[in-house]
Amino acid sequence: MSAANNASNKPGESRVSYDPPTGYPLGSNAWFRFGATVMRPILNLLIKKDWRGAENLPKSGAAIVVCNHLSYVDPLTFTHFLYNNGRAPRYLGKESVFKVPLIGRVIRGAGQIPVSRESKDAVKGLEHAIAVLKAGHLLGVYPEGTLTRDENLWPMRGKTGVARLALITGAPIYPCASWGPEKVLPPYSKKLHLFPRTKVSVLMGEPLNLEKWRGKEHDPQAIEEVADFVMDEITKLLEILRGECAPKERFDPKKSDLPRIGNYKKAKKKK
Repeated sequence: MSAANNASNKPGESRVSYDPPTGYPLGSNAWFRFGATVMRPILNLLIKKDWRGAENLPKSGAAIVVCNHLSYVDPLTFTHFLYNNGRAPRYLGKESVFKVPLIGRVIRGAGQIPVSRESKDAVKGLEHAIAVLKAGHLLGVYPEGTLTRDENLWPMRGKTGVARLALITGAPIYPCASWGPEKVLPPYSKKLHLFPRTKVSVLMGEPLNLEKWRGKEHDPQAIEEVADFVMDEITKLLEILRGECAPKERFDPKKSDLPRIGNYKKAKKKK
C-alpha cells in the first residue's frame, strides 16, 4: 500500500490518499508477507490460539477493528488473528517504533502509519486513518492509546479518535477483546515468557450499532458517548474471556496523576 501526497485545489481537502487493498490476505503486500512469514511460526511456538468470532470479520471493505491493549506483544497476536482470517490490517503506531532498525523498515513497508502521539502532529494520524478507510482497508485501533493503566488490566477509558473516525467515515466498528498476551510479555517488561506455551484468546463481536450518533461527528458529547460505548463493548467481550465481571467504574487516565503515555512504572520509580 502506498500513500501519495496529491496536490489539491480545494482548501481543507485531504492531500493524502492510499491504494485500495490487494493480495491475500486482503491488504497484504510483499513486506507484510515477509513479516508474517517470519513471525507466524514464532508465535505458533509461543502461544496456543483460542480464537473466537472470526466469522464476524468482514472479508472486504473498509472497517475498524478495536481491541484492548495489555502488552507490547498483543499487536502481533491480534494481527496474527486477523491475518489468518483473511485481512491484513493497518495500524497507526507510535513514531519511535518506526525508527528501530529493520523492524521500522518492515512495518513501514507493510503500510503501517507512524504517529507522533500527544503532539500537534497527531492530527495528521487522523487524516491518514481516514484515507486508509476511504481506500477500503481494515484499520486496527487500540482506543486506549497505550497499555492499560488499570491495576487489574481491565480496559481503561478510551480516547475519542476511533469515535471521530467512525462518525466521519461511516466505517463500521468491530469490537474485539484479547487475554493472554500479558502472560507472554507482562506490561512494560522486557522478559519474554517462552515456556510453557501460553493460551492467547481473541474474541471478536458483531459490528456496533452507531445509528443514534450518525451525523453528529462535530458534536463533542456524541463523540464522547461513542468512545465510551466502544470501551463498554470491548469490556463485555473481555468479561467473557476472563470469566469475571469488570469493575463498575472504569479507570480514567484523565483523573489520574499517571503520565498519559509511555512507561508509567518507570516514571513512578524516578519519583
